[in-house]
Amino acid sequence: MPDTTENTKATALHLSKVLLPTDFSGCANYALPYAASIARATGARIICVHVVEPIVPAVGYTGLAAPMPIADISEQLEDSAERELPRLTDCKEFNGLEVEEVIVHGDAAAEIVRVAGDREVDLIVVSSHGRTGLGRIIFGSTAEAVVRHASCPVLVVKPPPQEEESD
Repeated sequence: MPDTTENTKATALHLSKVLLPTDFSGCANYALPYAASIARATGARIICVHVVEPIVPAVGYTGLAAPMPIADISEQLEDSAERELPRLTDCKEFNGLEVEEVIVHGDAAAEIVRVAGDREVDLIVVSSHGRTGLGRIIFGSTAEAVVRHASCPVLVVKPPPQEEESD
């Protein structure tokens, strides 16, 4: 009788880098304890990334007396990210873990996938906003695009049902 115990043994999970994308929303925070627990259990380090998305100027009447220059808005978004990311990475869930902060610019899904490839991460832990219907059609799903295009495994953390966004 052949020895089949070799085939049925579970292999240990070896992760060295976990990517945690955030947009600083309440929904994004649901992925944080999962990333921290996985990193703690595997000895991985966390790369926390925020994507500053490009501003598309409004066309037509906006109701503003004088529109704010796009460069100023982009600069404010960058400044905000530089303030918020350290606050996030200093949370109690990350105590004792190695955490790197990264801010990039561009389309959220594309940049998350790019950073994951560039940094050779082993796992992406991303939160879903839980949008359905018209909201999902209009805004799309960053998490879905990351799952489709990432070359590593992706864990999608859904918000509790009462927190999901619908139309």
